[in-house]
Amino acid sequence: MKISKKTTVKSKKVNEAGSVISISRDIEENINRLENDFGHDSDLVVHCFKIKRSKGLICANIYIKSLVDRSTINSLSIELGKLKSECRNEKPGTNIDALMSYFSGLRDAKEGFDFEALYTDLLSGNIVFLIDGCEKYLAVAANSDEGRSIETSSAQTIVRGPKDGFTEKINSNIMLIRKRIKSKDLKVEYLSAGSITKTTISLVYIHKIARDEIVQEIRTRLGKIEIDGILESGYIEELIKDDRYSIFPTFLSSEKPDSVAAALLEGRVAILVDGTPYVLTAPALMIEFFQSSEDYYHHYIVSSVLRFLRVIAFLLTLLVPAIYVAVTTFHHEIIPTPLLVNIAAQREGVPFPALLEALMMEITFELLREAGIRMPRAIGPAISIVGALVLGQAAVEAGIISAAMVIVVSITAISSFAIRNYEMSNAIRLLKFIFLLLAGVLGLYGVLMGLIVLVLHLCKIKSITVPYLTPIAPKIKGGNKDTIFRFPLWKMKYRPVGISGTDAARAGGGNPVNSSQKEKPEFR
Repeated sequence: MKISKKTTVKSKKVNEAGSVISISRDIEENINRLENDFGHDSDLVVHCFKIKRSKGLICANIYIKSLVDRSTINSLSIELGKLKSECRNEKPGTNIDALMSYFSGLRDAKEGFDFEALYTDLLSGNIVFLIDGCEKYLAVAANSDEGRSIETSSAQTIVRGPKDGFTEKINSNIMLIRKRIKSKDLKVEYLSAGSITKTTISLVYIHKIARDEIVQEIRTRLGKIEIDGILESGYIEELIKDDRYSIFPTFLSSEKPDSVAAALLEGRVAILVDGTPYVLTAPALMIEFFQSSEDYYHHYIVSSVLRFLRVIAFLLTLLVPAIYVAVTTFHHEIIPTPLLVNIAAQREGVPFPALLEALMMEITFELLREAGIRMPRAIGPAISIVGALVLGQAAVEAGIISAAMVIVVSITAISSFAIRNYEMSNAIRLLKFIFLLLAGVLGLYGVLMGLIVLVLHLCKIKSITVPYLTPIAPKIKGGNKDTIFRFPLWKMKYRPVGISGTDAARAGGGNPVNSSQKEKPEFR
């Protein structure tokens, strides 16, 4: 359902008989129904008052006490006192029109005609006005602005660049994006998801820069969500992703407004969810998970080297334990003789095979890592560091683990920390155990088979209809200027092909190198 400001909204709430539950002309009947539906909740405030007329109950303002701003309530009471003398017309519809015209000039206001829309407005922190004899209501924005203020991002630390981060308030997040993109083509669409939570979701994109097909596809998928509640953007990611069984993330989540603004300028679409500081952007390509917003604030040569190191860290995390187990178990001839003698001497008193030894160490480290994350910040790092040092040293001295295995696990752990994106890091850490098992059973042949299956799986994945390995597979001519290596900004004149819309030129105008129908790929 679209949420629009200062417009008339007609909901489709139906009762058990299948008909719309509309607002009644009798204000007492409306209030009784409302109080019964809320179970006479003490948090529900119904204030009835009279506009100067000769008979009966005339008007009521209704709100949820815990959701509205008290200062706004007080100011509205003063404004209502000034307005009462103007609302003396015997036609109820004229009175509510007078309220509408008055409040719409002061704050967000809208009309509604049924109880489902009325309940949504109440639970969104609005004040609802009912007038006796009128079949519609007026909702005036009065929600409280209490919440976490704009602070530095805690999950995405940087050395150079903007320090502000998103908050749990969706309007503040949209404001942070608009501060960076001052364009009339920046479009914001409001939707709602969750049959109980009625969570506000915002779809943000730049017209002509974003592909219409991608925007429509995301809009359609969001409209098909059927769930009782949306509490975080991770719900959205899981419900609308292309390959639901893949552990690889196909949406990029970010706490940083500059990262989201950069994604929008490339033609991507942002999904904001009320109540979480993490904003999703799509389509998300695999190479993006090894990039950082800081890469564009440093010299392009330095940024390229750092990106290459992150890719190396990805390969080390995935393969180092598996290759060590495969070589020490099946392929001794590959190891230089002096090194082989040292490894054999270290493992002389170890009672476990290399596979079991590696699994024990990796699982122990993952337990320490998880404990360090979940414990309070004051003692979390101490547990992970001291625990690893003490356990590793004690295990080696006890002859349970070889010193070489401690080195291998340490290299793997440090490499996993170099992967900037937490979701991608989790996926690689899980795959690491699969490769360990393949290496322990089939040696290097198992590792090679695992790599082949992994590459085929990555070629199969799509992110909102766009292949995951773009622009490497399918290969796009001139599209590799911002992948593993970053070209200078003056060389990147065009937005990514397959993601951007009709406005593909970043600078210099003209058409991209691969804009011809013959060379431009089509993603289906």
